[in-house]
Amino acid sequence: MNSTSAATASAVTFVWLGMVLAISFLEAPLKFRAPGVTIPVGLGIGRLVFRALNAVEAVLAVAVLAPVAVGDAPTEVLVPAVAAALLLLAQVAAVRPRLNRRSDRVLAGEELPRSRSHLWYVALEVLKAVTLVVLGVALLTV
Repeated sequence: MNSTSAATASAVTFVWLGMVLAISFLEAPLKFRAPGVTIPVGLGIGRLVFRALNAVEAVLAVAVLAPVAVGDAPTEVLVPAVAAALLLLAQVAAVRPRLNRRSDRVLAGEELPRSRSHLWYVALEVLKAVTLVVLGVALLTV
């Protein structure tokens, strides 16, 4: 992996990390504390925001994985790059559909207890953030 592609992949990784931190750990919890934001309104906003975030994350994942895949990246770069992509895939394919079904029910007027799926999403988000830090730092050392 040459230094230019490593630097570019590192920059993209840190942009990805910044988006995850800003949306998942700042915007998402704060929106429910804003005056006048009800649970249904917050859920509706959250669904739109996380759908957009995950779409951008998929593009960023490809932008990181492409140079890693073709550039003969060392194991300390390859493993966290693949792990970050797999964590995103797990969120989008396994957890978000459950959250969407649940939010559909809440938006239809049902009152439901807190969701374990939400906790899984948050746990995967924390793991992904840590993985992105490890990946970004590893790319800086290439």
